Amino acid sequence: MTATTPTEITIDVPVAGESEPHESLGVLHDVWVIARRGLIHMKRQPEALSDATIQPIMFVLLFAFVFGGAIKVPGGGSYKEFLMGGIFAQTLVFSAFGVAMSIANDRKNQAVDRFRSLPIANGAVLGGHAVANVLKSLLPIVLMSLTGLLIGWRIHSSALEAAHGYVLMIAFSFAMIWIGVFLGSIVATPEGVTGIAFAVLFPITFIASTFVPLITMPEPLRTVAQWNPTSSLADALRELFGNPNTPAVPSDPWPMQHPVAYTWIWIVGLVLVIAPLAVRVYRKSIAD
Repeated sequence: MTATTPTEITIDVPVAGESEPHESLGVLHDVWVIARRGLIHMKRQPEALSDATIQPIMFVLLFAFVFGGAIKVPGGGSYKEFLMGGIFAQTLVFSAFGVAMSIANDRKNQAVDRFRSLPIANGAVLGGHAVANVLKSLLPIVLMSLTGLLIGWRIHSSALEAAHGYVLMIAFSFAMIWIGVFLGSIVATPEGVTGIAFAVLFPITFIASTFVPLITMPEPLRTVAQWNPTSSLADALRELFGNPNTPAVPSDPWPMQHPVAYTWIWIVGLVLVIAPLAVRVYRKSIAD
């Protein structure tokens, strides 16, 4: 009689943290999946869009009708038209806040851990957040434009200059996204993001030519405002839309004499410097 040795049967059990035997369908597909997730969240939580809908409209109406009769634009012109460039600039700076909140929420509810367990392309999560928030930024731009037209704002420049203005706004919003990624990666909770964002972003948007001409500010606030990219963005939009603005004089610093170029320099600088830093900090935060 011959003895038989039982055959050893092995079963592959997926290990936690390893990808299932499925492959990513590509970076673009994965980026769009994450972006679509963000857009669906915005749809299901419309109150989270208050910073992109109610707030910009409220600022336009409040400043136009409450302060419109008290503030005079040096060189003449309608304050309502002067105001629009500043409102656009302020809202785009605040776009960093929404990105930071999204990143912080994903870290708090452990959605990041779920993403890491899925067969997803590297960079798809941040790419999806970037796409979703660029699309989100289009909403306040459209709403503010329509509200501005209702209160008397007009574009007096050529179609090419006006298109340049809108491209500049979208590009600046994209640059601010990476500041939001950086903030959401170093602050662990949405509550912390809220506190820091308001403490940092509010002064940046008010110590600028957003709502009042810089000539009305005392030193050293005026110097800070002259080099503030929020001021250059507001002035660049006024220039590109043909709206009233404080005339630049030879004694003004370079940003005030060339606001469009200075704003583009900031956009390129933020993307080249802050974006890689934000990605590195984000990867470190989810690896801890």
